[in-house]
Amino acid sequence: MVEVKERPKTRGEPSGGMANSIRKVGVIGAGQMGNGIAHVCALSGLQVLLNDVVAERIAQGIATIDGNLARQVSRQRITDEEREAAMKRISVAKTLNELGDCDLVIEAATEKEEVKRKIFTAVCTTLKPEAIVGTSTSSISITRLASATDRPERFIGIHFMNPVPLMELVEVIRGIATDDATFETTKQFVARLGKQIAVSEDFPAFIVNRILLPMINEAIYTLYEGVGNVEAIDTAMRLGAHHPMGPLELADFIGLDTCLSVMQVLHEGLADSKYRPCPLLVKYVEAGWLGRKTQRGFYDYRGEKPVPTR
Repeated sequence: MVEVKERPKTRGEPSGGMANSIRKVGVIGAGQMGNGIAHVCALSGLQVLLNDVVAERIAQGIATIDGNLARQVSRQRITDEEREAAMKRISVAKTLNELGDCDLVIEAATEKEEVKRKIFTAVCTTLKPEAIVGTSTSSISITRLASATDRPERFIGIHFMNPVPLMELVEVIRGIATDDATFETTKQFVARLGKQIAVSEDFPAFIVNRILLPMINEAIYTLYEGVGNVEAIDTAMRLGAHHPMGPLELADFIGLDTCLSVMQVLHEGLADSKYRPCPLLVKYVEAGWLGRKTQRGFYDYRGEKPVPTR
């Protein structure tokens, strides 16, 4: 379970206009990102339907939300009444058909384009014509994903940062067909959640991951080439660059499979050798050592405290 240290500093109500049309949000994917998105939406007064292809993950996601909200109560970030009200706003959607009356649906599935395209093709047949479809992809072309829908003008990138309840930023990315009404409604929706917006053009990995993931990949190359071990690299960046987490620890937190997917999108989309994924990153993913979520990555999390694996 991700520890949530604080709530967003502001959770303003919409000031009027098109954002008032978003009252019910569907979230597809109940993993770390999806349950975080559901958490902040429910806490901001929106009705939430949480869906996942695996039913057990929905139950796990709701349990994680409840635990993170309880942690916020214990830190006096929210009241117990707010926690209870937020939990009551979250419902289970066992199938995509149950998302039909949502005003906004946000996809937060695995970072694989073919998976996302199948989801969009399926869910659009159930949605009302005016519904907005968003994706929290961290790297994939919004324009290309929009082409899998029946509403490219009402499709937009809404890239939340992880962990969602704690991080203040959301990247908003328009595809080539995204219309102004969708863009403005999305900005007002994000503001309601108490988040700050960075508008990005639709280029591979957008802003944050275009900068962050090559740094992580370079840290892995530094390990791969024997310049330093895991502990030395992370300590150097924590103390030498004042980063709150070392890059290898951060990679484990993000998920090494996600790191690899983003680097592959950058490498293929920009055709520049500087974005070539490190072979060691590929090897870890092939081994199923994906970081915290599998208990092993650049650190082994199976004991009392994390131990470097190299």
